[in-house]
Amino acid sequence: MSENKKRQKVLVTGSAGFIGFHLSRILIKEGYQVVGLDNLNDYYDPQLKKDRLLELGIPAEELSDYNILIGSDKFENFGFIKLNLEDRINLPVLFSQEKFYKVVNLAAQAGVRYSLENPAAYIDSNIVGFANILECCRQHGVKHLIYASSSSVYGKNKKVPFSTEDNVDHPISLYAATKKSNELMAHTYSHLYGFPTTGLRFFTVYGPWGRPDMAMFLFTDAIINGRPIKVFNNGDQERDFTYIDDIVAGVVKIVNKKNSHGYSLYNIGNSEPVNLLKFIEEIEKKLGKSAQKEMYPMQPGDVERTWADVKSLKRNFEYKPDTTISKGVEEFVNWYKTYYLE
Repeated sequence: MSENKKRQKVLVTGSAGFIGFHLSRILIKEGYQVVGLDNLNDYYDPQLKKDRLLELGIPAEELSDYNILIGSDKFENFGFIKLNLEDRINLPVLFSQEKFYKVVNLAAQAGVRYSLENPAAYIDSNIVGFANILECCRQHGVKHLIYASSSSVYGKNKKVPFSTEDNVDHPISLYAATKKSNELMAHTYSHLYGFPTTGLRFFTVYGPWGRPDMAMFLFTDAIINGRPIKVFNNGDQERDFTYIDDIVAGVVKIVNKKNSHGYSLYNIGNSEPVNLLKFIEEIEKKLGKSAQKEMYPMQPGDVERTWADVKSLKRNFEYKPDTTISKGVEEFVNWYKTYYLE
C-alpha cells in the first residue's frame, strides 16, 4: 500500500450497487481511503444491497440511520454513509468533512423499462442528484469526477461499433436522456471551472452480485426455477456483454491516473457483441438445463444491438477486457447457486 494512496480519499456513490460494490472492494485493496454512499432504495431487493455491504464489513443492523458514517468491521480504510444524492443539506456537509480527493459517481436510478413507469425517480436521482455531486465537487476541491453514463445514449444509432464521436441527440428512453444530460452537465462544469470530469458509457455489465433486473440474472433465475424466460425481439438482438472484473479494472486505471484535465468521455465495454440466443445457450450449458423460451416483440426504449468502440480507452489507459462469455457466465452461475441455493 503506497503512502500516497493511504492519504487519498475516494467517494464511491452507489457503493451498495453492483458495479459500486465491486469497485469499492478493489479500491480498498489498492489502498485508498474509500467512503461508500448509497440510499439503499427498493428498486430491487434491498437485502442484496445489504449483503454486498456486509462483504465490505458494514453490518446490516447499522444501516437504518441516514447521514451517519459507519466504519467497516473488515477494512480500516472503508466507511459507508446512507444518503440521497438529492439531499442538498447533508451532501455538502459530507464533502466538507471528508475532503475527497476523487469521486466516482455510480449512484443513479437504473433501468430503461422502469423509466416508463416512474419518471420522477430518474429526474430526482440522475438529474438533481448529479447536479448536487457536480456542485459539491467544485465547491470542495475534488481533483477528478468519474461518473457513469450508459450505452443507452446511442439509442437507435445504426453505425457500429458505437463511438463517442457519434451523434447521440435522440435518446429513446428517459433513462438514456438523463445520462446524456449528465454528460452535458459535466462538460459545462469542466468548461466553466476547469474541473476534470470523465464520463464512462457502460455496456451491459454482468457477473457475480449482479442486479436482479438484468438479463443474466433473470434468465438464470427462471431456468433454475423452471419458469419460462421472456426473449424480446424474438432473440434477434446483440449485446456487448462485459464482465464486471473487466469493467472495474478499467475504472481503477482512470482513478489511478495522477493528473486529469478537462472533459473526457469513453465507452467501456467488451467490444464483442453476442447474440442474445447464444448468450442464453451459454447459460443453459452452465446450468445443464434448457430454457423455456417465450418470444416477444421489441420493447419500448429497447435497441437491437450495442457494440462499444473502446480504442481510445485502450490507447489512453491500456484497457484490456479479456473475460470470455463462457467464463463470465460460469462465474455468475456459480455465485447464484452459492448465494441462493446453499
